[in-house]
Amino acid sequence: MPDNVLVAYGTKNGSTAQIAEAVAEVLREDGLTAEALPAGSVTDVAPYDAVVVGGGLYAGRWHKDARRFVRRHRRALTGRPVWFFSSGPLDASASERDIPPVPGVRRAMDKLDVGEHVTFGGRLEEGAKGRIARMIVRSGKGGDFRDFAVIESWAAGVAKALRDRGSP
Repeated sequence: MPDNVLVAYGTKNGSTAQIAEAVAEVLREDGLTAEALPAGSVTDVAPYDAVVVGGGLYAGRWHKDARRFVRRHRRALTGRPVWFFSSGPLDASASERDIPPVPGVRRAMDKLDVGEHVTFGGRLEEGAKGRIARMIVRSGKGGDFRDFAVIESWAAGVAKALRDRGSP
């Protein structure tokens, strides 16, 4: 069974990092070795049997660190179990329906034969970095729309898929 899992993420204000940490924690609770790392800090994916990549969504695009991670490690990711997640909608839509990956993420999924993608709600609160983010918060459209029960359930599904993959 693959047991060493990387959860790499691209985040601007920390929300996606917290989701990645929650995913890694569920994987660890399931008996896997898992670590969540900023995508920009990962130099080698060879030590990992499986990879989860998450990116915050900004203006319809994945965070640049998540995009660069996938490009930089494309060859090494090929042939490994890989899952993607996005975070970002600043409303309840991610809890109400399946939100498909944005076009750039869809293209990366097709190139890498990614098993699954999910979009989780995002968080944008007072103190957010970036002029547009601050404008969104000032206009009253910010908040925390992450559902950690849904995130943990998805991560448990990843753990199960990895367990099943290793079964004879």
